[in-house]
Amino acid sequence: MDLKHRSREITDGRDRAPSRAMFKAIGFTDDDLRKPLIGVANTWIETMPCNFHLRRLSAKVKEGIRASGGTPMEFNTIAISDGETMGTEGMRASLVSRELIADSIELVCRGQLFDAVVCVVGCDKTIPAAAMALARMDLPGMVLYGGTIAAGSYRGEDVTIQDVFEAVGANAAGKITDQQLHDLENVACPGAGACGGQYTANTMSTVMEMIGLSPMGFNSVPAMDAAKDQVAFDCGSVVMNVLQQGLRPREIVTRDALENAIASVAATGGSTNAVLHLLAIAREAGVDLQIDDFQAVSERTPLLADLKPSGRFVAADMHRAGGVRLLGQRLLRGKLLHGAARTVTDRSLADECEKASETSAQEVIAPLERPLKKTGGLVILKGNLAPEGCVAKISGHERLEHRGPARVFESEEEAMAAVTSKRIKAGDVIVIRNEGPKGGPGMREMLSVTGAIVGEGLGSSVALLTDGRFSGATHGLMAGHVSPEAALGGPIAAVRDGDTIRFDVNRRLLEVEFSDEVLSARMREWKPPQPRYATGVFAKYAALVSSASEGAVTRAR
Repeated sequence: MDLKHRSREITDGRDRAPSRAMFKAIGFTDDDLRKPLIGVANTWIETMPCNFHLRRLSAKVKEGIRASGGTPMEFNTIAISDGETMGTEGMRASLVSRELIADSIELVCRGQLFDAVVCVVGCDKTIPAAAMALARMDLPGMVLYGGTIAAGSYRGEDVTIQDVFEAVGANAAGKITDQQLHDLENVACPGAGACGGQYTANTMSTVMEMIGLSPMGFNSVPAMDAAKDQVAFDCGSVVMNVLQQGLRPREIVTRDALENAIASVAATGGSTNAVLHLLAIAREAGVDLQIDDFQAVSERTPLLADLKPSGRFVAADMHRAGGVRLLGQRLLRGKLLHGAARTVTDRSLADECEKASETSAQEVIAPLERPLKKTGGLVILKGNLAPEGCVAKISGHERLEHRGPARVFESEEEAMAAVTSKRIKAGDVIVIRNEGPKGGPGMREMLSVTGAIVGEGLGSSVALLTDGRFSGATHGLMAGHVSPEAALGGPIAAVRDGDTIRFDVNRRLLEVEFSDEVLSARMREWKPPQPRYATGVFAKYAALVSSASEGAVTRAR
């Protein structure tokens, strides 16, 4: 393969003298420009710990590319912190940012005619965005995750950002003092890296290794581990080998690879956001993947990893135990993965996982014959409230049935106010609507509300459903991504205070107990809500975004 299969158009020949002159103005030499041009998409931003250290890692990636015969050219994308914006207007930007990050990687790579690209990612949306861009362009490349944050320590216990969100509810309920809350917030996040449990960032990091777009073992090295710099440097040889082999993302992101990725989410009790992101990645790769496929894979996949938010351990513990390789080895021996799937190293998934090394007496990843739960954590519920489906995460600790009166809120803020002012009672079903991809817009996460519910002591007696999303740190009987959303005239728009709602996880059912005639009569009275934004990026997003059941991707009409 011509290693300068794209960049020759911008660097070679008499007519490109002006281009070369401009490259030389910033230090590139004739020798540099004779080599393949490798984009380094850096999602660094100074607003959050998740991506704060990525300048250092990108510098190492570039060193590795130069050492392997390429010329790196770094560029930035935007990023939004889910954790910091949670519960605010700013959270609407989070899912929107996934599309903008993917678009910006695509635009720079297409515009600058890079021959390959390394995407250096951190917080939640940067990871699927990178995979979406690679699949969309089918450009040789790979993804490197910046790594998990270390666990904090509070009164001798490991803590994460999840504990802070739940402490807000505990403080509102008078269970902890203002000083205790302040002390916890001071230690929960001890440095750079993405949120420490198997929340969305670490879930999607696991997905990238299992789907094959990240080299096995690279992502799970924690952010501030001394080995992370070497991992970043080694990306140079990986991406140059990908380019030499002519290996394309769509040869990696196949139906089998996507099923492997789903299995990794189910086996680790991962974030429900993975459903949204894997549907989006599949659509960019041209693979037919439906929301019901998640149920099928989850039902045959045991829960093996004892990770927060429902388990005992954090992502760094899983790395020390043996990492994604060990998890994959377990699942392969149970014939629960497609071992022949290719990875970015050009080795099969089975070949990569057979290199696993298990730490003696580790308790993070259970043996296949003694799983934490016989089926995975992802559950797709359907019924008259969610004809296109919705997503719940059942780790084994939650109730499997709940029946109670609806408490309806038109926004996350309304629901949060009700929780913290003690207006929610045991048995209630909180309904938060008009927070979907179009109606939000941006499908905000509800960690502030769900964390406050747990902190108030209602986690085992209250259920919640929403057309918005949940953080990977959410736990309890919660159903998100209810589709169709309220703004599209979904049945959730017809629910009123006091209606009886029933969850039945064993039957995969979410329903409101009124007749089709009542639903039809109420929907005849329904009018679409006025868009929250008439202009700007949110207005454009709302006009272009698809249903959550299709991955909430934007598309030309």
